[in-house]
Amino acid sequence: MNLCARARDWSEIQERMLVPLYEAVYERLEVGPGTRLLGLGCGSGLALVMAASRGATVTGVEPSSPERLALGRQRLLPEAWGTRARADARLVDGSPGDLAAATGAETRAQTPAYTLVTAFEPIGCLAGDSEGLGEVLAAATPLADRGAPVVLAGWGPPERCATSSVLRVATKLADPLRSAGSWRPALRDDLEEVAQRAGLRPDGSGRVACPFGYADVDSAVRGLLSTGLFDSAIAATDQVQVDKELTEALHPHLRPDGTVWMPNVFRYLIARVP
Repeated sequence: MNLCARARDWSEIQERMLVPLYEAVYERLEVGPGTRLLGLGCGSGLALVMAASRGATVTGVEPSSPERLALGRQRLLPEAWGTRARADARLVDGSPGDLAAATGAETRAQTPAYTLVTAFEPIGCLAGDSEGLGEVLAAATPLADRGAPVVLAGWGPPERCATSSVLRVATKLADPLRSAGSWRPALRDDLEEVAQRAGLRPDGSGRVACPFGYADVDSAVRGLLSTGLFDSAIAATDQVQVDKELTEALHPHLRPDGTVWMPNVFRYLIARVP
């Protein structure tokens, strides 16, 4: 699939599925004009736009998809909003380390630290999908205030995530022996373990209903493929085979009006910078 087309499918179809998660976190942490938010893996920037609409000053880093980041820049252009908070938005192609390097020591010394760090990309879906996140968080926390909240997100238990059965298609096609990269159920302490590895102190959690709803099966297939969770399956077989089996897996979730509906529960953890 063309990377630009997939990034657009993400921004137009899939990214909005996590809006209830963003809203719940922002409401709980009272995100507003005094918030300086750093979004890790910000993608095409919907979570940043929502924070900016509350008056927060936002910065995002995206290490893996320049195509998504380009869409995020379009969303956060200052002239599109005409407000100071959004005019201060900043998006960086890379990691927190790249952000620190681009900022420079002198500028960092004069710039207020971040008061909130978010990592909204849910873990607990693919085996090993939390690997490396601890290092990213450890690189980000020096840029944040002492005691600032750091938010991690994860998939809920399979029995409460209808999409789990669909995600198993990726395992069956790409990794039938369930080696690295295969689907696995989320574990209760996934988020806490990542936080502790990063030297953060867990300080509360919550669960949020995030149903995946699509206008039709084609939109569902495009949206799910845009997540990247099926890339290994496509590499191991081909696009036609993945499309076929993914479509079949969606049939139990097809409603009489042609829409697709999959109830899911996601979990978030609030940890604190020491």
